[in-house]
Amino acid sequence: MGKRVAVVVGGSVAGLACAHAVAGAGWELVVLEKAAAPAAGSGTGAGLGLDAQSMEILSRWIPGWGIDAATLPLAVDLNRATDSETKAARTLARDEDFHFRAAHWGDLHRRLHEELPPAVTVLWGHQFLSFEAPDDTRGVVATARVLRTGETVEVTGDLLIAADGSTSSVRRSFLPDLKLRYSGYCAWRGVFDFSGKESSDTMTGIRRSYPELGNCLYFDLAPKTHAVLYELPRSRLNWLWYINGPEPELTGSSVTMEATDAMVTRMRDEAERVWCPELARLIRETAAPFVNVIYDADPLPRLSWAAGRVVLVGDAAHPTTPHGLRSTNMSVADACTLGQCLAKWSSESEPTTHARALAEYEAVRLPVVAEQVLHARRLGRLKQGLPVDCEAEDGFDVTTAKAEVLQLRQRTMPFFDGAPAAVDGCSVQDYIPSSG
Repeated sequence: MGKRVAVVVGGSVAGLACAHAVAGAGWELVVLEKAAAPAAGSGTGAGLGLDAQSMEILSRWIPGWGIDAATLPLAVDLNRATDSETKAARTLARDEDFHFRAAHWGDLHRRLHEELPPAVTVLWGHQFLSFEAPDDTRGVVATARVLRTGETVEVTGDLLIAADGSTSSVRRSFLPDLKLRYSGYCAWRGVFDFSGKESSDTMTGIRRSYPELGNCLYFDLAPKTHAVLYELPRSRLNWLWYINGPEPELTGSSVTMEATDAMVTRMRDEAERVWCPELARLIRETAAPFVNVIYDADPLPRLSWAAGRVVLVGDAAHPTTPHGLRSTNMSVADACTLGQCLAKWSSESEPTTHARALAEYEAVRLPVVAEQVLHARRLGRLKQGLPVDCEAEDGFDVTTAKAEVLQLRQRTMPFFDGAPAAVDGCSVQDYIPSSG
């Protein structure tokens, strides 16, 4: 029997991580990605925080990852309260045993692409349209449009892996009732490039106000809002600012909004009112800030991540808010676990082998991410001063917080020290659909 073929929908970090993991299980892969070409350099996207488990997994796929210059340490998790009148900051919670690493999305994506094994083919400029899976024994057929020519092509395989993000069109095909939940706020995001500007007034001021940059993940909280700041490799600072408000109208499937000049001006003026002058200046001098509309979804029920020969991974399986730094970390763990499960069951010859692998993958990952998604939701609402549950009338008031607020720390995240990567000696019988 020849190698089995998996078709991956989506060539972002989740999709390329799946390509590495599933190729390691002995499969061939075809990745469908609508972007015309890999991102050049690291100008695409923004910063991300990687936990120790993700760093270890990524180092298997990317030689030198974690010991090269592609990441910086985030050893400290620091939450501070900012007085918008005096601009003074005081510590709310500090964790000096954080041990994450900061990376730029573009750097990680580029390295994952560069190190893809020969068994992986990426079809750039191919927009996924639909799929067919006639029955459980005859494989899948994915249809895509070649954006350069407009022609339609079909790609066949034994398995379809949906890594097409929180608005997944694959997921909608078999879970049409799942709705994304608007969080109640959006995030302004930006990356400030200070190459050649280390001695500028902006950088001198920001390092004075944030002296642990390069080793610390800063969270600044003001009434009903909060901002995030940390350093990225190669002279860049990554910042986010979450602002409560009604749900904006979006077009297409992206949760990112292009900001008009008027929107940017209002945001920069408001930053001067809320934040210390050093952070406000950094925000004002950042080129091309953009807006992410923050969504998540209630965790999916058991036996919902796979339908026949189709399986969900990453944000397609568990849309989450970013407050626990979970999205990329969960995607990497999903990919690793899926690869392990496919490898474990690859020696079996029955037609239902893939069903057992997918059932085990879900059995390992769904209980973990369900807890993490709900915790990230709670953490975001806490930091935004919104009620954390339906019984609470008022949200967290940063102005009256006196003692250390331990629930603000990242380590309150379930499975903070690492999630199971594969089932070890446990039965997945309850997850395998009945053949009768």
